[in-house]
Amino acid sequence: MTETRHTRLLIIGSGPAGYTAGIYAARAMLDPVLIQGIQPGGQLTITTDVENWPGDSLVQGPELMTRMADHARTTGVTIVNEQIESVDLNARPFLSLSDNGTRYSSDSLILATGAQAKWLGLPSEQHFRGYGVSACATCDGFFFRDQDVVVVGGGNTAVEEALFLTRFASRVTLIHRRDELRAERILQERLFRNEKIVPLWFHELVEVRGRDHPRSVESILCRNARDGTETAIDCSGVFIAIGHSPASELIANQVEMRPGGYVKTRRGTTATSIDGVFAAGDLVDDVYRQAVTSAGMGCMAALDAEKYLAALE
Repeated sequence: MTETRHTRLLIIGSGPAGYTAGIYAARAMLDPVLIQGIQPGGQLTITTDVENWPGDSLVQGPELMTRMADHARTTGVTIVNEQIESVDLNARPFLSLSDNGTRYSSDSLILATGAQAKWLGLPSEQHFRGYGVSACATCDGFFFRDQDVVVVGGGNTAVEEALFLTRFASRVTLIHRRDELRAERILQERLFRNEKIVPLWFHELVEVRGRDHPRSVESILCRNARDGTETAIDCSGVFIAIGHSPASELIANQVEMRPGGYVKTRRGTTATSIDGVFAAGDLVDDVYRQAVTSAGMGCMAALDAEKYLAALE
């Protein structure tokens, strides 16, 4: 029999936005329930050195998220290790169904589902995903000790992945379709100083090649964006680092959205197009995309939800 749990406030997502929302909501005596989702802690759990979190000159991403979760529990947040598979925003109270079959009804809802890695969409990329193709250097870099790897991308994520991989790999080739990186200047300086990293400008990944028994990557084929010539590069690992897209599938076609799948909120608030539903973090933010701004939006969402619930009473 399906269990139904009711809460005044349900928080979906457990990154900086979700945990901060939980802390503020608990302090407001809203007794929030937080559903962690498929990746408890969000993207920071696959990040190594975090150097821009106020109060910590250097902290590991997973450690920071563990501290946030502990803080949330201490304040009274009920944290559930489940994943929400569907949300009905037409119902009152709102109804959310978890992968364990539990139904959550809630008077208000905070969406903090964050973002997920983007992929190139190549058939060979899909074929070797998990067998040499990855979007998480901190998760899989250790497996490529003393081997050659490739990173695809030109933003902060790509440069951070490349720098991290130099701890294990013997050589890191950074493939970018332009001749200029989008990453922060300080990250670029670190990259260019690292002798293990070799940039390959004006190129794009065309195919990942390898064997099937056992399945593993052996090389890639990349194409020159200017003259169309193709080059094969031997490597054991391929890390795709071309950014992220908002995890907004749950509420697609239910709330008003912005281009790119980001949830639209009312100016100066976290309120969505549906009263009682609030959104925060990378699900909304396509400009800053920082842990500290996500946490700030989580605080805003909890305060907005508190005002909404108080008005209902």
